[in-house]
Amino acid sequence: MTHTVAADGTAPTLIASAQRALRLLEAAAQYPKGATAKQLARDTGLALGTAYHLLRTLVHDRYLERRSGLYRTGPAVAGLLGNDGPSAGRARLKALLGTLADELSAAVYFTWYRHGEVELIEAAEAPGAPLTDRRHWRSGAHAHAAGKTLLALMTAEERRNHLARYPMVPFTPYTLRDPAHLPLLTRQGPRRAVPVTQFQEYVLGTAGAAVPIVAGSGIGAVSVSLPMAQAHRLAGIAAQLRTRLGDDFAAVAFGI
Repeated sequence: MTHTVAADGTAPTLIASAQRALRLLEAAAQYPKGATAKQLARDTGLALGTAYHLLRTLVHDRYLERRSGLYRTGPAVAGLLGNDGPSAGRARLKALLGTLADELSAAVYFTWYRHGEVELIEAAEAPGAPLTDRRHWRSGAHAHAAGKTLLALMTAEERRNHLARYPMVPFTPYTLRDPAHLPLLTRQGPRRAVPVTQFQEYVLGTAGAAVPIVAGSGIGAVSVSLPMAQAHRLAGIAAQLRTRLGDDFAAVAFGI
């Protein structure tokens, strides 16, 4: 991906580019029949030149399609979250998760809600912040930060269905047991949402935080985990997730 030059003369970070790309992906997902570059630039608040640059990249990598001057989501968006084995998109996602984990010095996870299940798509650890136990990621969604975020984004029917199949069993003495105490978020305003946190609810000695992702009708979460000895860092990392990753990480997940 060719980087443009920022207003201060420096090359923008990968995160900044991903943030803008996500905005375009989210905007394009709202137009099943396609939208013009001008429409997408207006919807995202991007300069038209910047929008064109990112749209060309997204089309080149098949995350968008351009037909008769209209842009719509492309096959790579659906293909990335498939179970067809390793793909270029998954490889890029894994590499970028590793970069982010190193930046934050925290373990990072990308989770998606698919076919009624909370699925861990990819994860990366960092020195001093190993990955937590993922064996109960689906059944323990009420306990880890990513799962609590997805439960908060689900419709009431989706949440009832999930909890009927996966009751809120305790994983630790701190695990939340009452569905009434689960957070609630709207799919229309996830960027303004306060990051969801958990302290030793999923695994003793581990804390975590997550921000929601809404891309068209899909919902997901980017989360981090830290040893409790580093829990004092969680608020700062959660703030970074809210201001940076809530907008850009779907684009990272789509291989940007």
